[in-house]
Amino acid sequence: MKKIFFISAISLLSCNRNAQTAHPPVGGVLSQKDLDVSKNRMKNLNTIERGQIQDWMNGQNIKFYPTQLNYWVTADGFDRRERRADNTLISYSYELYDFDQTKIYDQPFERRDAKFGHFDELKAVENALRFIHDGEEVTLLVPSSLAYGTFGDEKKIDNDIPLIIKLKAL
Repeated sequence: MKKIFFISAISLLSCNRNAQTAHPPVGGVLSQKDLDVSKNRMKNLNTIERGQIQDWMNGQNIKFYPTQLNYWVTADGFDRRERRADNTLISYSYELYDFDQTKIYDQPFERRDAKFGHFDELKAVENALRFIHDGEEVTLLVPSSLAYGTFGDEKKIDNDIPLIIKLKAL
């Protein structure tokens, strides 16, 4: 009986020594300090990426125009066009490239008869689809915050990677 009591006491004490600081669960509440750190990180990263994208654009023969959502497009006045309404249908495809102009995926992403307001797409792609004309093809230069952000796509796109997106309305 003494042996069982002794082993139980040792086990209980060893478990207590390995206790770690509790963290909020995924989706839990973050402190204001954590939110401020995250906000400042994204602000600084966005400033750096905008500078890198601007330098890249300066070396291109194609003109890119800024949009209100913080990406660039090959069509002047693009986001001042008439905006497509929710629940309208659109078919489209797009290809992803890094800024070395290396194609990331062999096959384009393609959707047929997608309904606005009912599909989940990259922020920049969904925004651009609101303004693209049927049959039109545009190139988007997208900072990481409007692409796959801090986590990447967990396949071929790493975290914090700005993208070149060649988008076509079918």
